[in-house]
Amino acid sequence: APIDAPVKRKVAAYARVSTDSEEQLTSYAAQISYYTEYIKGREDWEFVGVYTDEGISGCSTKRREGFQRMISDAMAGKIDLITKSVSRFARNTVDSLTTIRLLKENNVECYFEKENIWTFDGKGELLLTIMSSISQEEARSISENVTWGHRKRFADGKVSVAYSRFLGYDKGPDGKMVVNPEQAEIVKLIYRLFLEG
Repeated sequence: APIDAPVKRKVAAYARVSTDSEEQLTSYAAQISYYTEYIKGREDWEFVGVYTDEGISGCSTKRREGFQRMISDAMAGKIDLITKSVSRFARNTVDSLTTIRLLKENNVECYFEKENIWTFDGKGELLLTIMSSISQEEARSISENVTWGHRKRFADGKVSVAYSRFLGYDKGPDGKMVVNPEQAEIVKLIYRLFLEG
């Protein structure tokens, strides 16, 4: 390469889906192909890869292997720039900002494409703090809605049971629990043995 050739930035992307539903997995495949083409399409960027996690809730960065691998590769100098959308990075403000600062100290920039935020830019951190807070609030509100839904069903006497892994009962024709006579004998035995020590 000629001496004055511009140094290409080593760029990676992060893609995540939170559930295993068909629609989400389609979105997952679309994210991967989109980021691969997007990065490879720029002359000044060198494609490192797309790091991925599937079937994981975004509220914590723990247990996200693809994410953790990407961060450690960035720390090892294999990545100069990570591109993603804020809501797909970390839903927890503190986690997000801690990770971004850590990357920044190691000279790795993040570009949040949908929001058009570059973390080396002065406005970047302020915008991120605001947007991460909104993302976190959204996740909290969804979680509260789900909890409320469960409470409401319990209050109405509706119980959801994983019958395939639930000993002693079957789902009746009306959706209510019905004693399974064969399994009931096992349940009685378990209690009797317990009481006998």
